[in-house]
Amino acid sequence: MKYKKIKNHTYNLHIIKTKKFKTVTVQVCFKSLLDKEGITYRNLLINVLCQACSKYKTKRLMSIATEDLYELTYQASNYISGKYNVMCFDITFLNDEYTEEGNFESSLDFLCELLFNPLIEVTHSSTKFKKDNFALAYNLLEENIKTIKESPYYYSKMRLFEIMSPNSMHSYRSCGDIDTLKSITPAKLYEYYLNMLKKDILDIFVIGNVSEARIRSAISNRIKIRTIKKKSESHFISMKRTRLLPKTVIENQDISQSQLALGYKLDKTSDFERRYVLNVLTYILGGGSDSKLFKEVREKNSLCYSITSIGVPLQNAMIITSGISASNFKKAVALIKKNVKSMQQGSFSEEDIMKAKVTYINSIKELEDNPQNLLSMYTGIEYLKSDDIDGRIKKISKVTKKDITRLASKMHLDVIYMLKGAENED
Repeated sequence: MKYKKIKNHTYNLHIIKTKKFKTVTVQVCFKSLLDKEGITYRNLLINVLCQACSKYKTKRLMSIATEDLYELTYQASNYISGKYNVMCFDITFLNDEYTEEGNFESSLDFLCELLFNPLIEVTHSSTKFKKDNFALAYNLLEENIKTIKESPYYYSKMRLFEIMSPNSMHSYRSCGDIDTLKSITPAKLYEYYLNMLKKDILDIFVIGNVSEARIRSAISNRIKIRTIKKKSESHFISMKRTRLLPKTVIENQDISQSQLALGYKLDKTSDFERRYVLNVLTYILGGGSDSKLFKEVREKNSLCYSITSIGVPLQNAMIITSGISASNFKKAVALIKKNVKSMQQGSFSEEDIMKAKVTYINSIKELEDNPQNLLSMYTGIEYLKSDDIDGRIKKISKVTKKDITRLASKMHLDVIYMLKGAENED
């Protein structure tokens, strides 16, 4: 596998040449500094662009086109990465070796039709996305936002960050919000789209067995964006510690099982601690069936149905989530606090550390087995300045017990949140 980054003033081209896959995967990423309204605009824009385009005016015509391209698949996503919002469009298709000469270029043409030739209507007063296509995309996003409460696990994590750091980037909902959605018109969204093409940082990733010269030529001939882009800032942001004692919030919802979430802020962590020590700490504390929380809270005391700890390095935080009965709230919180304190006191073994490292290393090695995982790795290298696989393995191996206890001592419980279910829950 060979990796090469080719810079120019308008976009960065990342070529990962490998013979491991029969397919080629192309990902086009638009990145902008995070703002609350923009999240909703970008989620809606993804829906609009993937519904139809000028050449393929219906979903059916798009499906026929993908069949003609030997079952090409496409998808889009919009996610928050620290202080940035990243919108990605992916296509995966068979290499020419298994289809016909020119399938690479034809597949790129399909992607570019979606991105750069949307279905619009022009009037004497404005240019806007076609009304019917916009309405379909609008309704889909509206439904997604309204049903967010149907996932207590996801909703409780979202509410936790809103309470930990209200009215900040940390509190923005990745799904968007209804009030912003209601304010968006087809003309406003089209204006946002044009502005995105001009201002967003653009990265293009290509994974597969295709020559560099061919990739460069094909991309250059199809990506016609010419605006010089600003350089990227660091994605990492930290929450300010504002409370000496944790805040407890309990909200009621008609669900069968209560969802508990504890939010910890981390003080003044180093890059090594955020990227590597936090992984080991999180795994030992609540990363699986061998973890302290699973054994103590679930197995020994039967206080929860599920429990896990999640490191959030981009925001310098850790959260612990658990499905519980509301009646076990106080006992569960007390036992979680006790286990965090035991980590701070170094009450874990070298065997625990080794298991965490082996699990991490195995998961890193598996990144090479799947194009989407490889994309995730290389976007991490580009956006977060992450190490490559060898670098990660070397650095995770250096994590010591002293490092883990030191980081654990920087954990400060900020919010205890429970989404409380029915009183008669079992």
